[in-house]
Amino acid sequence: MRGALLFPIVVDKIVDNSADSRPEDRLREAIVTGRFQPSERLVETDLTQVLGVGRSAVRTALARLEHEGLVEHERHRGARVRLVEAQEAVEILEARAVLEGLSARHAALRATPEDVEGLRGILDEMRRRLDAGDLLGASDENAVLHRTLLEISAHGTAARLIATLKYQLVRFQYRTIMLPGRSERSFGEHKAIVDAVAAGDPDAAQTAMRTHLSHVAEALRGAVE
Repeated sequence: MRGALLFPIVVDKIVDNSADSRPEDRLREAIVTGRFQPSERLVETDLTQVLGVGRSAVRTALARLEHEGLVEHERHRGARVRLVEAQEAVEILEARAVLEGLSARHAALRATPEDVEGLRGILDEMRRRLDAGDLLGASDENAVLHRTLLEISAHGTAARLIATLKYQLVRFQYRTIMLPGRSERSFGEHKAIVDAVAAGDPDAAQTAMRTHLSHVAEALRGAVE
């Protein structure tokens, strides 16, 4: 882990061709994709070069990411990427279970036949990757399914809160999928969610989602003990 290491003297700019890209968006992306590691210091002068903006914009970006839980400030030492410990990760998953259960409920109420077809297509791809032994690819499809359910639900408040929680779990992203037997159980849990949404059953969809994420929390707890 790079921990408290400073940025190298020569730094590359984080490039984003989107006209709407903000410094905090680019810095967030760099953190969640692992360019900046947990506990690594975020030095303002270096970030001005990395982000290609002034110090005022860097401070604003750091303040916003601190609010999201991705960055923390240490007295007399400045900002660093916040390290999420395993117990906090379990708590985050427990909170997500409630919020994503709500979104699954709304998805069941709103899903069109085309939406259901799309969800089943994601399940099919997940199944294909599992059969090929591609556990990381299956985990990526897992994320696609959760994101698609959020989009179908159209619950903006839940989506914003869930996004913030997900950012903090990046270093645990693939931890549980590698546990023996967990990938198949996860597939069955996702199928139950999609089946409930397809049936237009909001109670079953909410329960299935909360059950799934509760099992993920239990698996993570077991993986780090």
